[in-house]
Amino acid sequence: MKPVRWGVLGNAKFAREHMAPAIHMAENAVLAALGTSSPGSATGWDFCPGLAQMTYDDLLADPAIDAVYIPLPNHIHVEWTLKALAAGKHVLTEKPIAMTATEIDTIIAERDRTGLLAAEAYMIVHHPQWIRARELVQGGAIGRLRHVDTFFAYNNADQTHNIRNRPETGGGGIRDIGVYTYGSARFVTGAEATDISCRMIRENGVDVWAELDAILEGPLGRATYTAMTSMRLQNRQEVTFHGDKGLLKVANGPFNANLFAEARIELHVDQTITSERWPAANHYKLQVENFGASIRTGAAYPCPLEFTRGTQVMIDQAFATAREINW
Repeated sequence: MKPVRWGVLGNAKFAREHMAPAIHMAENAVLAALGTSSPGSATGWDFCPGLAQMTYDDLLADPAIDAVYIPLPNHIHVEWTLKALAAGKHVLTEKPIAMTATEIDTIIAERDRTGLLAAEAYMIVHHPQWIRARELVQGGAIGRLRHVDTFFAYNNADQTHNIRNRPETGGGGIRDIGVYTYGSARFVTGAEATDISCRMIRENGVDVWAELDAILEGPLGRATYTAMTSMRLQNRQEVTFHGDKGLLKVANGPFNANLFAEARIELHVDQTITSERWPAANHYKLQVENFGASIRTGAAYPCPLEFTRGTQVMIDQAFATAREINW
């Protein structure tokens, strides 16, 4: 299979530390170029000798580049995703790919017009722990699903210039990590959320704490759902799928697999706990390889824009129904 030649738009720390190394390691990919506002000045890319540095526009115009990864600030994701598609590039854009579901409709239309692959970089669905969680829950391992709760928190209160703390760059906890809490529940259960309501705390125009309550309706029936996100609490990541005969926990930092400890799921049935572990799986690398396989073989991509749109609808509803409270 001919490898996909990738370019990265933007010298983002996350790109340098996670996605660019994953592209470099992926079996069907070549990291070929970096687009920056000041070509030649980017540092920290020594893991990829010979990486060409050029402007954003020159990278998109380069016929040797097949696909681009976009880790730019949230509020310009749509603009550059559409530019990449118009330039004939497949595009993988960091989450959230857009600010509203309507904007995702625009990207879907351009994807369909060009016949290119466009997707949000929602990496967890590529990890075997989440694929296995879906198999167990949908296979009846916990009986009838009754409740799902998801929690993702970190504290960046001292990072006042961080784009997540700035409203003008599309910041806020829900747009940063609600993608994971909301999307993971949808991925595992195959359900969509209804009856959404949200309580929210804002600072400087961005949500720093939010609790979303909803009903999940899908092939497993109806279940209650609670999701917590915060940028002002001690690190915490937990996901539990609770049935009438057991519960399943996606453990050890489920959204940052192998960062805190090895990726693990726990199945609790009666007094028995069964664990499965994946100490070496890299969901960023798997994401790149799945993206490349879809380009080269036409294989269905595990996280199409239609799935991404469903999560964005939940995000839109969280803001639309938000009732602001104070600490």
